[in-house]
Amino acid sequence: MMRCRELIEKLETLSPVSYAEDWDNVGLLAGRWEKEVTKVMIALDASDSVIQQAVTNGVDMLLTHHPLLFSPLKRVVSDDFVGRRMMELLRHDICYYAMHTNFDVMGMADAVADEMNLKKREVLEITYEDDISKEGIGRIGLLPQIMTLEECAGYCKDVFNLEHVKVFGDLDMAVERAAVVPGSGKDFVNISKEKRADVLITGDIGHHPGMDAVAQGIAVIDAGHYGLEKIFVPYMKEFFFRELPQITVVSAKEEAPFRIL
Repeated sequence: MMRCRELIEKLETLSPVSYAEDWDNVGLLAGRWEKEVTKVMIALDASDSVIQQAVTNGVDMLLTHHPLLFSPLKRVVSDDFVGRRMMELLRHDICYYAMHTNFDVMGMADAVADEMNLKKREVLEITYEDDISKEGIGRIGLLPQIMTLEECAGYCKDVFNLEHVKVFGDLDMAVERAAVVPGSGKDFVNISKEKRADVLITGDIGHHPGMDAVAQGIAVIDAGHYGLEKIFVPYMKEFFFRELPQITVVSAKEEAPFRIL
């Protein structure tokens, strides 16, 4: 038997909450510390669909990357979508735990860099430092070989099984040194330049940030927020199989939240 509290202690050996950004909201966001947990559902987001799947599958805990709760709630009512979702979780006694920027630092960035097969990698932006290590958001390193920006875009599509990516820059330019920031990377253009990246691979790059990056000599491949971070689900599923085999794990059925037609 494993209590919610004990399971959380195990999860936090992988991604301690101390690595989370100050603005973030991670950890147990709903539920009972002493609830017995035998079945967990893993998802990227606590959407209405995911929560209904958790209820239907009779899970004891929902584990997501993105927290459902960011801003403080003044009331929990059914005509508010966040309140409605929280009510549904609590009604069915489902513990809800989020691993966000702490997992970005200790998990996500290296997982994406592994998939990209980046060599000689280092932390892109250090957000945590002690006597033993320096950790942080994103990674930067060398691609398996020098390739054109167009070839790099195709490589990203193949590696992460994407239908499309958005590219800023000359498709014929040669790229070798790549910065990767799973999630939203619009604020990492300057540090990518400082660390001599040829290309920044990330998500949520808009019109002006993309143009500004190119003007500074950095190409950008926007693989989508979902496109890179969906790796959270298989990564955590493997963690449970390896470290917590007594827990039954279910992957939520999720799709990219939008379509390009």
